[in-house]
Amino acid sequence: MVRRAPGSGMAPDSGPRRVGVLGFGRLGQSLVSHLLSQGQDLGLELVFVWNRNPEHMAGQVPQSLQLKNLAALGERHPDLVVEVAHPKIVQEFGPGILEHANLLVGSPSALADANTEKRLLEASRRWDHSVFVARGALWGTEDIARLDAAGGLQSLRVTMATHPDGFRLEGPLAAARCSEPRTVLYEGPVRGLCPFAPRNSNTMAAAALAAPSLGFDGVVGVLVADLSLTDRHVVDVELRGPPGPSGRSFAVSTRRENPAQPGAVTGSATVTAFWRSLLGCCQLPARPGIHLC
Repeated sequence: MVRRAPGSGMAPDSGPRRVGVLGFGRLGQSLVSHLLSQGQDLGLELVFVWNRNPEHMAGQVPQSLQLKNLAALGERHPDLVVEVAHPKIVQEFGPGILEHANLLVGSPSALADANTEKRLLEASRRWDHSVFVARGALWGTEDIARLDAAGGLQSLRVTMATHPDGFRLEGPLAAARCSEPRTVLYEGPVRGLCPFAPRNSNTMAAAALAAPSLGFDGVVGVLVADLSLTDRHVVDVELRGPPGPSGRSFAVSTRRENPAQPGAVTGSATVTAFWRSLLGCCQLPARPGIHLC
């Protein structure tokens, strides 16, 4: 069961929060830049940065902060480890990270694997650390969660559309061809999409975590290649409640247009939202479980 983290309340710890970052792509670079320039004023200290290809950090991350061996991250004594690399990092190393620190997951598609979710929950309870999940590009997360908790959510559908160059697809989807101006590449349960679009399904995965009554098997994800979307990502969220006495249902539809560089996986507004998630979970005390932040 996913618990929603509150939006306020400082943790009782004194001294700066020690933060490590896994991944140095566009999102990781932005987080590292923020931590180096603003961290001291915010009570945060960057203690390491790890990347699968350490050469990408050359000249951008001080040598003293470059972590060469991911298995040795405990030696840096982090309070929070932020994953912005790839779902496989969460699946392979997530439980071990929780022995040392809270974990902020930037690739929630990793939790579409039921065994990964189970192992993270077990490690979280064993070591009394939190698994935070960044909401990323999901608009209206709290509203979805509240409606679901009240029993008022019957269906939830998330459509992600962007230019084909913005996709990083695997398996059978990697061979998909976009012969039309707008092509639906996938429509179905979010759990079935995440393994083949691990970097393009995180918004849908966040929705599945926000609505545990539906979860990864009940939330519908739609992935669309749109040749006209050269400079933005578009996320449509449609939810509906059960019919009321009149036979009509409560319904909400939102559209989020996120400016993005051509071919970029992460939109501009998502980078800002993730930084706010990092700040938010640093204000919360550690408690076992999975919490949207």
